[in-house]
Amino acid sequence: MKYMLMMNTMKAGSTGLSGWSEKDIKTMIGFMMDLDKELRGSGELVFEEGLTFPNEAKLVRADKNGMPITDGVFPESKEFLAGFWIVDVAGPERAYAIAARISMCPGPGGAALYMPIEVRPVGSPPTTK
Repeated sequence: MKYMLMMNTMKAGSTGLSGWSEKDIKTMIGFMMDLDKELRGSGELVFEEGLTFPNEAKLVRADKNGMPITDGVFPESKEFLAGFWIVDVAGPERAYAIAARISMCPGPGGAALYMPIEVRPVGSPPTTK
C-alpha cells in the first residue's frame, strides 16, 4: 500500500536553516540522503522531494472565466510542508516506522528534531461499473 509521508516543519516566516551551522546542514542532508538510499534499495521508495520555503509559494484559484488568480501564502500558517516521500510498504506500521525515523532527523548540534510527520494513505480513484 502506498503512503505519503509529509514533513510539516518550522513556523511559516521562520528563517529556516539560516541559523544552522554548515556542519549541521550537511549532517541533516546526509541523514536524508542515507534514508532515501536505504528506502530505494529496499524497493519501498516511490518518490521523494524537498520543497522551497512558503515565501516562494502561491495560492491559485480560478476566476469566473477560468483564469488563474494568485495570492501569497498567508503568514498565519502554523507550519508548512517542507518535503514529502511516497512509499509503497506492506502496511501502516511500516509507514509509521519510516515516519518515526524521518522525525528524528538531526538538527543543530546533531540533536534529533522530532518533527511531526503526517502519514496518509494514497487513495485510488473510485472505480466505475
